[in-house]
Amino acid sequence: MRINVIGTSGSGKSTFSKQLAQKLDCPYIELDALFWKPNWTESTDDEFFQKVNEVVSTDRWILDGNYSRTQEYLWKRAQTIIFLDLPFHLVLWRIIVRSLLRGFKQEELWAGNKESISRHLFTRNSMIWWVIKHFHKNRKRYSVVSEKSEYSGIQFVRLRSRKEVKQFLSKFEE
Repeated sequence: MRINVIGTSGSGKSTFSKQLAQKLDCPYIELDALFWKPNWTESTDDEFFQKVNEVVSTDRWILDGNYSRTQEYLWKRAQTIIFLDLPFHLVLWRIIVRSLLRGFKQEELWAGNKESISRHLFTRNSMIWWVIKHFHKNRKRYSVVSEKSEYSGIQFVRLRSRKEVKQFLSKFEE
């Protein structure tokens, strides 16, 4: 079982992926954890792809993330793509709450990195700003790419509401 969970920031990829991985007793991998190095330093493509290759060369994984440069590579191995396509207002609300909580709590993310309130409210690196700017572009891109013939062997699942997400996860109840 090789599943890639995609969606814009704030769509719930990590929460959903962790729950699905637990239900399926499958390793959970977060692309951000493979990509980010200390001090918000980005991995080079060589470093990143080496880590990604180690993960996707196995037969069982739930992978959370959608770095566009990895899509073609990942999707050659993926059996299922789950697109969390929740409404804009919900995603924006989630990213605002998440960003503020992470900033206040100084929650450690990947490689010791922490988010700050000032970064989310006053810079172009703000995840809030990123969601506003990219949400509709990403929705369109994922809608179009799922129709491409080169991916016809992949099962695409598009979940458009919290209710659909819950119903999907409930299929795997014991």
